[in-house]
Amino acid sequence: MKLFCCQLDVAWEDKTANFTKASALLDNASPTPGSLVVLPEMFATGFTMNVGQMAEPPEGATSQFLSGIARKFRAHVMGGLVTRGADGKCRNQAVIFSPDGLEVTRYSKIHPFSLGGEAVACAAGNQITTFRWNEVLVAPFVCYDLRFPEVFRQAAWQRPQLYTVIASWPEARIGHWVKLLQARAVENQAFVVGVNRIGRDPKLNHTGRSMIIDHNGDILSDAGGNECVISAELDFTKLDEYRRSLPFLDDMRPEEVRQNA
Repeated sequence: MKLFCCQLDVAWEDKTANFTKASALLDNASPTPGSLVVLPEMFATGFTMNVGQMAEPPEGATSQFLSGIARKFRAHVMGGLVTRGADGKCRNQAVIFSPDGLEVTRYSKIHPFSLGGEAVACAAGNQITTFRWNEVLVAPFVCYDLRFPEVFRQAAWQRPQLYTVIASWPEARIGHWVKLLQARAVENQAFVVGVNRIGRDPKLNHTGRSMIIDHNGDILSDAGGNECVISAELDFTKLDEYRRSLPFLDDMRPEEVRQNA
């Protein structure tokens, strides 16, 4: 099964420009039918806290764009956006569409980035989400969630074979990005894909390093700092064999380890 990661230089708060960029990159890559295509966190706007103007209803322009890409390539497609819900609150989400262009699920970022003002602008999600990509169970997360291994471990009870992390991760901490993605793969015995952006926003520089990582923490594909689409063929049969030979996840305990009173 093939996975495609679209790493782009995001134009600040310019949805039309970013739709055009993403379309051109994906047209050039020609994702195969049945594949999974992943775009970064808030790829249509950049990591802006101007949510009053940039947030969309669930059926807004960014969702429509992703739905159209899914239908065009007959693939599952995931991308990030800020959605304003019926309760009036904004949430930073990963939304997934099926090859028919139908919405599969939305995951709301559990850990808004307080240092960037996101905890004020966006409500925190409160639920782990998974979805089926063909026969593969996938658990999506967003950016800052990567620093909190406990949410990945909660998802691990469902035994996802693939974790996705869409992000706007800055250059200053890109070394952490790489190490944490590898750690999440090793400790959860799963493939992990991290899809980041490149380019500058008003505050930060982003150097990409979108990557696809296997259960050993080995990097199968690395986008470096280029605007590009990377891909890899994922062998889930080998992953299942590895899990059977080393059933570490079976030794997880339902209760958390607690300090003695």
